[in-house]
Amino acid sequence: MYVDYPFHVDSRGRTASVDHDGHIRDLIEQVLFTAPGERVNRPDFGSGLMQLVFAPNSEELAGVIQALVHGALQQWLGELIQLDEVGAEAREDALIVTVRYTVRRTQQSQTAQFTRPL
Repeated sequence: MYVDYPFHVDSRGRTASVDHDGHIRDLIEQVLFTAPGERVNRPDFGSGLMQLVFAPNSEELAGVIQALVHGALQQWLGELIQLDEVGAEAREDALIVTVRYTVRRTQQSQTAQFTRPL
């Protein structure tokens, strides 16, 4: 079992935990929404995705977001997952990123969608 992200206490009053697949999803979320420079001992960790949120919405921006997310996930989680597809959509009120991946340890295909309000 792994500590759930974001950290919280479960209904039993204990640290909430997740299984391996949930842990991988949590790691993806951390990479996506951590800005480079935000972590003291790992200044290059993250994707920089949230810096692009206020750029004008266009096909070019969607391509940049997809490339940025793909590169960051490959760099930080390439040993744990194989990326199959990355999609990004910037709406007026939220940024939605969809990641389709295969967990290398189990060879299970997963799809995770992450939403951040703007």
